[in-house]
Amino acid sequence: MRVGPSQEEIRRQNLGALLRYVHIHGATSRAELTTALGLNRSTIGALTADLAGAGLVSEGAPRETGRAGRPSPVVRPESERVFAYAYSIEVDRLRAARVGLGGAVLDRRETARPYGVAAAETAPLLAAFVKEMQQAVPAGSTYVGAGVAVCGLEMREEGPVHVKPETGFVDRSLGAALDAHLAPERPILVGNAADVSALAEHARGAAVGCDDLIYLHRDVGVDAGIIVRGRRLTGHGGLGGEVGHMVVQPGGRECGCGSRGCWETVIGEYALLDGAAGGGGTGRRAALSIVDAAARGDASAKAAVREVGDWLGFGVANLVNIFNPGMVIFGGTLRDVYLASAARVRSRLNSMALPASREQVKLRTPQLGEDAALIGAAELAFEHLLAAPLDATP
Repeated sequence: MRVGPSQEEIRRQNLGALLRYVHIHGATSRAELTTALGLNRSTIGALTADLAGAGLVSEGAPRETGRAGRPSPVVRPESERVFAYAYSIEVDRLRAARVGLGGAVLDRRETARPYGVAAAETAPLLAAFVKEMQQAVPAGSTYVGAGVAVCGLEMREEGPVHVKPETGFVDRSLGAALDAHLAPERPILVGNAADVSALAEHARGAAVGCDDLIYLHRDVGVDAGIIVRGRRLTGHGGLGGEVGHMVVQPGGRECGCGSRGCWETVIGEYALLDGAAGGGGTGRRAALSIVDAAARGDASAKAAVREVGDWLGFGVANLVNIFNPGMVIFGGTLRDVYLASAARVRSRLNSMALPASREQVKLRTPQLGEDAALIGAAELAFEHLLAAPLDATP
């Protein structure tokens, strides 16, 4: 005989649903919560009181009302006092932020990443950022954990593995190093930058309301965060989304993975820099300088951007045929390449993708900008709080 959920289990589920709604949508009236969650007013009132008692939300009158009569109380996330730390480990820079419940970036730090320094070795630098940001944390605040976005990350059973040959190292100890330096009393979760950026844009950015999307990200390589029917598609062992290693030019340039003609060899940083005469330099800034030079009329830079844009559209057309997304978002330095070559990307898409798929797909840049990875990393940390609000607080 199957036994249904107990009253306490239902209450826990409703607490999580209410907090999640306010976390995503911001200040929300009790009346709206009643409609959105399908619960009665007295239940909403009781749940709100429990969450307020735990210091997770506050309740008050709306700041503005144009209606006659008694206004419905408004429930707000305690963004200043309930927070997670978020870190972004990129090929040439390190970023850290304190992110409040509700997705507000409350404080941030950034520095260059020393060349050749493994991801695990960046932990002391990130810990120094945390020490600085802690000075501005209000008394009585609740720290719920941390999330880390790493470019070029693959996941295996024994933990995160940084395997991009371009960086010159294989790193199996990132999680342990972070635990040793970054407040281990709360969970520290690690994710691929493309995956967490897709999560952030889906929850509160360009892809709100779109449950099938691909977020393309280029930094150390080309990765994709893929969301299908509202859920992240990570694959067996977490290796999904390595679209940069989709072979588009058999027999082409050798890729760091050992194959030839991978997509990232024709749209990656080196493809852009090599195509521009006298480009010089490496890294994100060097790649963006080529895009800037093209905008100013430099002939070789324009040719390089045009070539990379053509291959970008080639790969996107294949992904659209395979996944039939409602949206493709171009993040990292692909944002700037896309903006500079949107016509060529769309032209490739129109000539290669199936009509039924290409006609409805939207091509976008991140609404959250460079904050997508940080906000997405924070979402990893908030997840256990949203799943069981009263269990995850002291």
